[in-house]
Amino acid sequence: MAKQCKIALNIFWLILLVSSTLTVAAPGESTWSLEQRSPFNVKEQLSESLEYSPLLEAKQDWKICVLVPHLKDAYWIGIDYGLVERANALNITLELFEAGSYYGQKKQLKQLSRCMQEDYDAILLGSVHPKLLSSFHDPITKPLIALVNRIDSHKVDTRIGVNWYQMGYNAAQFIRQDVERANLQDANVALLTGPEKQGGSDWVEQGITAALNPLVSNNKQSAKAQPSKAQNKIHISSIRHADNNRNLYRDQLHHLLNDQTPDYILGSAVAIEAAIGELTLRHINDINTQADQPTVKLVSSYLSPAVLRGLFRGKVAFSSDDLVVLQGKLAIDVTVRELEGAKPFGDIGPRIQGLQRDVLKKHHLEDSLAPADFYPIYRVGPSS
Repeated sequence: MAKQCKIALNIFWLILLVSSTLTVAAPGESTWSLEQRSPFNVKEQLSESLEYSPLLEAKQDWKICVLVPHLKDAYWIGIDYGLVERANALNITLELFEAGSYYGQKKQLKQLSRCMQEDYDAILLGSVHPKLLSSFHDPITKPLIALVNRIDSHKVDTRIGVNWYQMGYNAAQFIRQDVERANLQDANVALLTGPEKQGGSDWVEQGITAALNPLVSNNKQSAKAQPSKAQNKIHISSIRHADNNRNLYRDQLHHLLNDQTPDYILGSAVAIEAAIGELTLRHINDINTQADQPTVKLVSSYLSPAVLRGLFRGKVAFSSDDLVVLQGKLAIDVTVRELEGAKPFGDIGPRIQGLQRDVLKKHHLEDSLAPADFYPIYRVGPSS
């Protein structure tokens, strides 16, 4: 009983510490640490560090339409929080509409048409698909800025976000280095990277494969890319896709773990959240795991509150963090700047962070996740 009380007390103080870290801004923050990437809208880019000074005020009450795939997970809720915070700070109007999922292309096209026709000054588009604009036949008469997800169109010349190829690369690089540290001769990695070819999932997978080369070994590689016998071998043993829904990922994990027990599972935060529970049900990675039983290391391609808890508890080995709250703030700031005469910003956003168990010692998290008590907000402005 005493041991249980001690564990409960430790968890209480951990929650308190995380909460304070997520809601208190770093003192004296006057610039945002970003990176400018080039060439624009390509998979592999060069980046340059940038200290960005946010606006102190907007010249007028601009009205911005924001379109997003959904608000079903911590990622887009964090984006929403950043958008709302910055719109309120600049005293402008923001209205947000969601497509419902990454498979809601028809709905998002209708929303985009509505935003073009109504009295919005600019549109922030979190596209459900990179080729969305090839199916949009209305004239584009307003500034259109890509939010988070890439848009493959010459009509878009500013994108707020990070490089999703790099997101996959960073997560897989942790696995590669971990395999080398452990001197494993063979390791299996299962991927659950999100909706197939929607948003940025295809570039995430390509970044993963690139990071594991020349160690990776699968049927798609050419003979030149095969590793030598002396090298550790990392096999991509399964690739599975689902919309970002925990129940869908539970089904995927059930079938995956019935077929195999990989050394690593690398996936979206929603997939990793589901994996924590599924591994616990199967008594994998829990305190009763015997020395000769297999363990599975979980690696997340982005951060969520449950993934953060998993890092603290040792349930998650690594997570990328692309500072979604800062992305939302930056998106509003850049849109207002362009409305007030600034040139296009190209590819701009935060630098991706790599988080492990010692996260609080090295990182401020106020720009990483929305506060726990934040619920999605769809409209802000002087009359809201």
